[in-house]
Amino acid sequence: MIWNRFIDGSKNATFLFKRDFLEYHKDRFQDHSLLFFKDELLVGLLPANRVGDEIYSHQGLSYGGVLLSSKTKFDDIFYIYYSLLKYLEQYNIYKLHLKLLPEIYTKLPSDEISYLLFKTEASLVRKDISSVIEYSHQLQIDSSNRKRGIKKGIKNNLTIKEETDLSAFWNEILIPNLKESHNVLPVHTVSEISKLRNKFPNHIKQYSVFHENKIVAGATIFETDTVAHVQYISANKDRQQQGGLDVLFNYLINEKYKHKKYFDFGISTENQGRHVNQGLLSWKESFGARSIVHEFYEISTKNHVLLNDLFL
Repeated sequence: MIWNRFIDGSKNATFLFKRDFLEYHKDRFQDHSLLFFKDELLVGLLPANRVGDEIYSHQGLSYGGVLLSSKTKFDDIFYIYYSLLKYLEQYNIYKLHLKLLPEIYTKLPSDEISYLLFKTEASLVRKDISSVIEYSHQLQIDSSNRKRGIKKGIKNNLTIKEETDLSAFWNEILIPNLKESHNVLPVHTVSEISKLRNKFPNHIKQYSVFHENKIVAGATIFETDTVAHVQYISANKDRQQQGGLDVLFNYLINEKYKHKKYFDFGISTENQGRHVNQGLLSWKESFGARSIVHEFYEISTKNHVLLNDLFL
C-alpha cells in the first residue's frame, strides 16, 4: 500500500492517495483515489483512476464525484476543489473528468461542486438519462402491457427468491443474454460481484425469478439508505410469454422497496449519452418512472486560478 501526501498550507488542506483503493478493479485501472482531510479529520473523498496525464471519476464505478461529509459547508468544499485542481496540476495531471452524483443519492442539498464547475469553466461532455420512481409521488402502473405481464407471471406460477449465490443469474441468464443481444459481457465478473456482495451483504441483493425451479429472470440491486438502484436486469428468451420481469419489478417496486425514497432503474442512454434506447426507456416509464440526468464534466486543472476572485 503506497500513500502520497500533498499539503496546501495556505488552505490548511491535506490530501492522501493510495494505489489499489478499489481492489476488485486494480487489474483494469491505475487507481488515483484521493482522501481529503481538514485538521486531520476526513471530510471527503474522490474515487478516481489515472490515464496518462488525465484523471477520471473512477471509470469502474457507476456513479462518482467528490463525496462529502455532512459537516462540510461551502467554504470547505471550495478549498477542497481549489486545492484538488492545484494538486493535480502540480503532479502533471492536466485534465479532470468528473461525473457528478445524481441528487437522489445525496442526503442533503449538495450543489456546491456544480457551482464551482461553472466558475472554473468546466465543459459538460455527457448526460445520461436515468429512470426513477419517487415514492412520495408514485405513479400507478397504467400500461396494459405491464398489467398483462404481471398476470402472466402469476398465471405461470413464477416464484421470486432473494439469493446469496449470484452465479446462476450470471451464468444462465445475464451473460448469455448480453452476449446474444449486444455481444458484450457484464462489467462485473461473477467473481467480482460475489466478492462485492460478500463485503456489503446489506447493500447488494440478488432477486431471481423461477419457473418450475428453473431460473428465468433476475435483477441485482445496489441499495443506499434512500435508493434502491437496479445494477443489472436480465431475463431468458421467453420473457414476453412468461412475464418474469414484470412480476419481479412489480414486487420490487410495490413491496420490497416501498419504504425507500427512490427506486432507480438506471440509465437508458448509449454512446456516451448521445442516444436513447427508446424501448428500454419506455419499459421503465411504464412502471411509473420518470427521468433524471447524470452529468459528466471535463475541467482543465490550471483553471484553479479562476477561483482566486471568488469571494468578495
